[in-house]
Amino acid sequence: MLRSIREDMEDYLPNYYADSNIVANLTEQEARELTEYHARARDVLNQFFIDTATWGLARWEEICGIPVNESKPIDQRRSYIKSKIRGAGTVTLAVIKNVVDSFQNGQVDIQENFGNYEVVITFIGKRGIPPNLNDVKSAVREIVPAHLNVLFKFTYLRWEELDAANLTWDQLEALGMDWDELEVWKP
Repeated sequence: MLRSIREDMEDYLPNYYADSNIVANLTEQEARELTEYHARARDVLNQFFIDTATWGLARWEEICGIPVNESKPIDQRRSYIKSKIRGAGTVTLAVIKNVVDSFQNGQVDIQENFGNYEVVITFIGKRGIPPNLNDVKSAVREIVPAHLNVLFKFTYLRWEELDAANLTWDQLEALGMDWDELEVWKP
């Protein structure tokens, strides 16, 4: 970008400045300043959008009433902010699904169990427990009416799937997976 700004600036100058070292130096410095200005302006603009915000996430969290925790990974913070925004309004299964889908590993299946006054949320997108489960629980608990119980279920590798993969224990061991990795493996 620096080169194109400098070239554009030089194109606007009269030809008799082409051999001037002073003008060339001045143009170079101004091009650097303009490039830095553009980068800073772009960075500020990025803070207005959750998916591109970095240092502006703290402001988004304040707006949404979320405690600011800068030690959390940025993608988890973004997910929590999105869930707060998506969770506004009347609570339906679609709203709950939309809120949970905003989280990492958030693809879910949601079932209502009217007889037991509960909502069952099963994570189906990725196996295992999502890394920010506490944030998911907090976001869901905030929007689901208090008289309903919320159950979370997780998917793991089933024996039938492992049998269908037709692998011996030696072959599995050669893959270099420990038990925790095997639980969430998709053959």
